Amino acid sequence: MKPSNPVTDDEPDDAIAQLEARLEQLAEVAERCRKIVLVSQAAIAAGAALLLLMLFGLFGSIEVFLGAIAAILGGIVSLGSNVSTLQQTTDAIDAAEALRSELIGRIDLRVVDDSPLKLV
Repeated sequence: MKPSNPVTDDEPDDAIAQLEARLEQLAEVAERCRKIVLVSQAAIAAGAALLLLMLFGLFGSIEVFLGAIAAILGGIVSLGSNVSTLQQTTDAIDAAEALRSELIGRIDLRVVDDSPLKLV
C-alpha cells in the first residue's frame, strides 16, 4: 500500500493552498537567513578591522584582541550555519514550486468563450 501524501491526496485546490502557505513560511525563513548572513559578514569584517587597528598600534589591550577574535569566529560559525540553512530552504522552495506547478497542471480548466459583452 502506498503511503498517503496529504499534499497530493486532497483536492488540488486544497493542496495548492497548503503549498502556498508552506512557500510563505519558507520565504520567511530564507529572508531571516539572508539577514543573519549579512550580520555575520559584518561581524567578521568588524573583527578583522579591530585586528588591523591593533596591528597598527591603535589598540593594545588583550580585551580588544579577544573581542576581535570572538567576533571573527562567531561570524564564521553563524555564516556557515545560515548559508547551509539558506541552501536547504531554497531547495525546499524549488521542490514546493515544482509540486505546485504539477498540481496546477492537473486541474481541469475550462475555456471561456469569447462572446461580446451586452450592455444593458
